[in-house]
Amino acid sequence: MTPNLDLAPIGNCSVSALVDRQGRFVWACAPRIDGDPVFSALMDGASPEHGFWAVELEGQVAVEQAYVRNTAVLRTVLTAADGGAVEILDFCPRHLKHSRIYRPIAFARVMRPLSGAPRVTMRLRPSADWGARAAERTSGSNHIRYLCRDVTLRLTTNCPVSHVLNERAFRLEEEMAFFLGPDEGYDQSVLAGVTAALDLTIAHWKHWTRTLYLPLDWQEAVIRAAITLKLCVYEETGAIVAAMTTSVPEFPESGRNWDYRYCWIRDAYYTVRALNRLGAVDILESYLGYLRNLVDASAGGHVQPVYGVGLEPAIVERIVDSVEGYRGMKPVRVGNQAHEHLQHDVYGQIVLPLVQAFFDHRLLRPGTIEDFRALEKVGDRAFAMHDQVDAGLWEFRTIARVHTYSSVMCWAACDRLAKAAHHLGLNDRCELWRERARVIRERIEAEAYLPDEGRFAASFGGTELDASLLQMTDLGFLDAHDPRQVKTFEAVERDLKRGPYLFRYVHPDDFGEPETAFNFCTFWYIEALALNGRVEEARVIFEEMLSRRTHAGLLSEDISIQDGELWGNYPQTYSLVGIINCAVLLSRSWTDAR
Repeated sequence: MTPNLDLAPIGNCSVSALVDRQGRFVWACAPRIDGDPVFSALMDGASPEHGFWAVELEGQVAVEQAYVRNTAVLRTVLTAADGGAVEILDFCPRHLKHSRIYRPIAFARVMRPLSGAPRVTMRLRPSADWGARAAERTSGSNHIRYLCRDVTLRLTTNCPVSHVLNERAFRLEEEMAFFLGPDEGYDQSVLAGVTAALDLTIAHWKHWTRTLYLPLDWQEAVIRAAITLKLCVYEETGAIVAAMTTSVPEFPESGRNWDYRYCWIRDAYYTVRALNRLGAVDILESYLGYLRNLVDASAGGHVQPVYGVGLEPAIVERIVDSVEGYRGMKPVRVGNQAHEHLQHDVYGQIVLPLVQAFFDHRLLRPGTIEDFRALEKVGDRAFAMHDQVDAGLWEFRTIARVHTYSSVMCWAACDRLAKAAHHLGLNDRCELWRERARVIRERIEAEAYLPDEGRFAASFGGTELDASLLQMTDLGFLDAHDPRQVKTFEAVERDLKRGPYLFRYVHPDDFGEPETAFNFCTFWYIEALALNGRVEEARVIFEEMLSRRTHAGLLSEDISIQDGELWGNYPQTYSLVGIINCAVLLSRSWTDAR
């Protein structure tokens, strides 16, 4: 079975898993999302010997799969030629328990006969050491222990354990529950406990979805994007990962195989901003705590663009050879060298979400004067770095420039600090930050603007384009109708658009010329179209992007302009943010329905 990205995630903000169309777990890491994969089949070729959890139905002829409405619970129905059918409900428990959220390092399955006399085989084969070997196992009367590298998982079930151990085909005549979780005794009837957890988890997700403020149009797409963004949160610290996977290439044999299971300040900024539009303040508040810890640790000095979910600064990049790679395409990378980069846009992406805490009365912990003083140190750094070379938001490994986007983000940091100071009644600090914002603006307008063409370039003194120039409007640096922004938009559209999709850039980089469009940039283009009055065109391209989603309603990082196939890590937070932002922007008003 050739791996593909038509996968459905489940999770509980502690762990997550990707489930394929046949109901197989093919990717999951534990005890954290950036840990060793306990299910590694996605990265191990067409016929992996281990690294998956499958239920096989004898004589299967059909499969149906969909989420339970407005939840992260996945329902798969397998049907055999003789009419026998099995329902599988997959989830990671998440619900209130003892007045706090219960989100164990655990995966749960409920398996029920629906019709006929279905015969099934369960193949539970966790992996260890990056897929190098099957996890060792021991067993008892009602459980099996799997000794993975970083965690020992215990399967507790009311299914005969020998059926699982021996992968024996058996007739499914009653409801069965499987709890693959911490290596400790399950203190109740496993069937009653898991089905109760299922009901509570469904109720929890439905309640959370009910709190979202949705646009009138495209609600199902927005809900699925929002739930999946929440699954990308590591709730213990508030970190938000860029994607659940590593090393899915940006296009075939590109070598652009990166590990995205970490918290990029940039990606998280866009994520909380999109979710804030839906009123999901819980994720914002959790992430602000993560940011405050980073600000304290930096003490006014260098801030990395990416950190581990536990605030670790060192996420050293290495290559593993124990798995074949996605569709046999190596390398498989663990860690990310970007933690060593200079990317000066991060200072703006720290300030912008934290400034909200000074204005937002919903937050349990409003911003304090002490928070403002700490944030000013980040602003000092933004001002100092606004005209210095960096790797840019696209993380070039061998190209260093003064990137316009980074400078605009530094301007935004100073601009927003001025607004926060004004709100706090700190008039002297307000004037200082306004002056610094003015200085940066003048520098950008002098160094990145091309008067002969009437547009901005992607770097100081350069002429090249990249899609991030479309963000100058979103950040408040230029009005959408400013002639300079209009000319910049026209140039980006002319040079970077391929069919309905937009490239990040087209000039060669460390790995040659890009071959796939970057989904988030296409969504930026859709927004720019709408802001330029071309709303119907924007809607057409938005519908095109929605049509390219997986059956789970999600997108990866990149898309092939030839056949629309998805490439890059999955599910990609950037892309899901694009779905939400464009739906909110392009939707009809609720007054049209009320």
